[in-house]
Amino acid sequence: MDEATLRRLLEEVRDRALSPEEAITRLRHLPFEDLGFAKIDHHRPLRVGMPEVIYCAGKSGEQIAEIFSRMAARSGNVLATRADKEKYEAVRETVRDAEFHPISGCISLHRTREITGRGLIGVICAGTSDLPIAEEAAVTARVMRNEVEQLCDVGVAGLHRLLAHRDLLQRARVLIVCAGMEGALPSVVAGMVAAPVICVPTSVGYGASFAGVAALLGMLNSCSPNTAVVNIDNGFGAGYLASMINRL
Repeated sequence: MDEATLRRLLEEVRDRALSPEEAITRLRHLPFEDLGFAKIDHHRPLRVGMPEVIYCAGKSGEQIAEIFSRMAARSGNVLATRADKEKYEAVRETVRDAEFHPISGCISLHRTREITGRGLIGVICAGTSDLPIAEEAAVTARVMRNEVEQLCDVGVAGLHRLLAHRDLLQRARVLIVCAGMEGALPSVVAGMVAAPVICVPTSVGYGASFAGVAALLGMLNSCSPNTAVVNIDNGFGAGYLASMINRL
């Protein structure tokens, strides 16, 4: 949005030719910032309540740094997923307070820490091998201003480890459960709680797990009715969806 257009919009609101609600409606549909190689949707928070997120795979460090810095100039919190240390270093040259999460490969800028989620989001993973996807979900939910607690390595091969954390299960308003192999853990968790459970199949497992397909099918066929399933290894999608549920 150029300065002249914004000035006209503000004048219409001041002169009461346009209500604040009508002005917001117009803002929701305004153009993006065109960088040539990318079009940044700065108005996404007005439309859906959440900012745009940068998917780093396939982008150069220079492209990511340019997008990240433009977003940081307009927003307190920025998230980039599926990055590596080299891409993080490119971002950090322009945004010094950006943080790298090496387990998940996320880059985050977390300047606005006021919690807006209505309750706790619990992020659980079956095994340590599932931790990169669980951390991606947790980082996403935190950047989107939720209180998050993580619980790791509590898979069905030793259920006493999960049962020792009943308090977290009962306190969480939304739960994200990441599991590979046969993907059984989300069904167990969902059977213990009244909250919605977002299932994340991971590509962890031996040959017959088919890179997460076995876990995906197991979760889709869960007998626990309070579950929903995102794509294989999609920790970001789970964290984003949990954030939206937590704001309702």
